[in-house]
Amino acid sequence: MFLKDISSTRRFTTAVVLALLLILADLGFNQLHATRAALSNIAFPFYWLVDTGARLGVWGGENLVSRTSLLKQNRQLREQELLLKGQLQQMLALRAENERLRKLFAARLTLPEDMQAAELIGIGPDPARHLVVLDKGKRDGVYVGQPVLDADGLMGQVIEVSSTSSRVLLVTDLTHAVPVRVIRNGVRAIVEGSGKQYQMNLRQVSFTTDIKVGDVLVTSGLGGRFPEGYPVGVVTALERDPGRAFVSARVRPKAQLDRSRHVLLAYRRG
Repeated sequence: MFLKDISSTRRFTTAVVLALLLILADLGFNQLHATRAALSNIAFPFYWLVDTGARLGVWGGENLVSRTSLLKQNRQLREQELLLKGQLQQMLALRAENERLRKLFAARLTLPEDMQAAELIGIGPDPARHLVVLDKGKRDGVYVGQPVLDADGLMGQVIEVSSTSSRVLLVTDLTHAVPVRVIRNGVRAIVEGSGKQYQMNLRQVSFTTDIKVGDVLVTSGLGGRFPEGYPVGVVTALERDPGRAFVSARVRPKAQLDRSRHVLLAYRRG
């Protein structure tokens, strides 16, 4: 037992002395640099594996935060895009409305009769009748038979008046008729409503009458209801039946009957 203790002490002492000698040799003569470098290369994979867990944790945290941030930014960008599209639609609608008002104002300046602006606030409940309701009535001087125009032409006439509103019969209604003349040659005729939104008809036109597709029709002033010169429509088609003495013509209204919101009420002079 004593001999074993001496042997162990001797081995320990020898190891310590060798270690000290190696340290002194390395410090004094740098003899172990190559050996240490080789050992570092061998140990590097072990260090890398030990550090992998920490690096994965950092990478996962950064990417998780980045993905959450990107999702939030994408949601915000989609909301901003939707908001901008809504604002753009409003701007386009306002621009179109402004253009219509400018055209209406220009039409008012070119017509000789006194005018009053009005706004369409409703349409008639009967689909068989072409009626609209305006926000002007008796207190504004509106009267039955008063012509109603938009920026492009004659829309119709007032047929009923209350204190604050009025009902207008459109030129396309089956019961509506307007005396007109052809601008190109002065030929007179009568345009009647067809009951269709975009169509009127010329009735009882002589087979020999000089009328062509594309002719522009304006009010003739006959009958005293509509002052002369209001645009009414354009001839779009002719139907000539050799067995009949008259020609039928289809006419498209100049007024934007289904679009105009702001209109003009024309007053007779005197």
